[in-house]
Amino acid sequence: MNKRTIASLSLSALMLGGTIAGVTYGGIAVASSRSDAAIAKAAAGNAAKASKALAKGDPAKAIGFAEAAVALMPQDASYRTLLGAAYLKAGRFTSAHAAYADVLQLSPGNGKATLNLALAMIAEGQWDEARKLLDANAATVPASDRGLAIALAGDPVGAVELLTVAARSPDADAKTRQNLALALALAGRWAESRQLVGVDMAPLEADARIVQWAAFAKPVGAADQVSALLGVVPVKDPGQPVALALNATVPVSAMAAAEETVEPTPVEPAVEVAAVEAEAPAVAMPSDGTPRIVFGERREIVQALPASSTALTSGASKTRLAAVQPAAQPVAATPAKGNWFVQLGAYDNAGVAKDAWDRATRRYPALAQQAPTGMAFKSFYRLSVGGFSRASADTMCRGYRAKGGACFVRTSAGDQMAQWAKPAKTQMAAR
Repeated sequence: MNKRTIASLSLSALMLGGTIAGVTYGGIAVASSRSDAAIAKAAAGNAAKASKALAKGDPAKAIGFAEAAVALMPQDASYRTLLGAAYLKAGRFTSAHAAYADVLQLSPGNGKATLNLALAMIAEGQWDEARKLLDANAATVPASDRGLAIALAGDPVGAVELLTVAARSPDADAKTRQNLALALALAGRWAESRQLVGVDMAPLEADARIVQWAAFAKPVGAADQVSALLGVVPVKDPGQPVALALNATVPVSAMAAAEETVEPTPVEPAVEVAAVEAEAPAVAMPSDGTPRIVFGERREIVQALPASSTALTSGASKTRLAAVQPAAQPVAATPAKGNWFVQLGAYDNAGVAKDAWDRATRRYPALAQQAPTGMAFKSFYRLSVGGFSRASADTMCRGYRAKGGACFVRTSAGDQMAQWAKPAKTQMAAR
């Protein structure tokens, strides 16, 4: 079986029609006297050119043609879908967010547009909003895709529960199993993840996949995982042109040409991963039909010492240095009390959870000021910290995410102080 388990992408061909006044856009002149049929033909031509540019790996050029198609026929959901796909392939998540939001206004039941909108929101750091969107559209987004998106949005435990049910279905495919395996990995359940990966892959390939996922599970920025999943490089995004908004008040004729776009530097794909579907024209895929993860070069960030520090070389200087006290660390504000918890992950047992807690407190020292809590649930152990108000829990989770951690906020579910955090019981010596 081919190890590339990601479903091929598709694009609807729905055309709703529309007319505009004469414009010059993307280098293509459109006379005001043209008939609706001629305008539709010109829009279709631009869309075809956008699809061709995507197939050649030129998302910047594709954006210009797709924007021209949308300008010609702003009520056509398929052209806005194509524009969203071009934005995603260019790593422009803010623009993709706007494009897919417009698609859903025209076509509320479009599950693929919903999924891609959620991915764009996740890349922007809007995790809570993305989960709400996915929950509200559970009927239109397949569980196999929705589950992995939920995991990327900070709820790997919920994703595992959803994908476990999907994977037990008689018609479950390899993509569903691989998405469940990745969700298990993001939840810290590596042994189960490795076992499930091995169902569809040879042992050596499965081991390599787990190594790849170990890096994938430690993002630095909000856009890292979605970017890797789609095989794109995120860029500074100026946003979709205001005149292309579905309810734009700026006349389209005011746009003399397509906006200048920053094209990401091509990077040779390094490794693969089972992925959520991303809606785009089929011709937009690589030659093998498989999006890939691209990991950038790992770089250590070292703060330079001030020039005066070079004087600390003599014995007397070293003595004075030893007497210097370390700078006081900022003390986080005491969280307000309540019934809300920040879940940090789910692990095979409390011992594994303790190791994860140690790593989490090193990553985000504010956690060390709180008592770790947890609870056994089914076959894993949930690690959390809490007893906060909702606002305090949100603040704690956002701070941890900013340091590269994964978490989500929930209400109490029987959480108790972790076993390793309880004070040791003392016994009186026998007399």
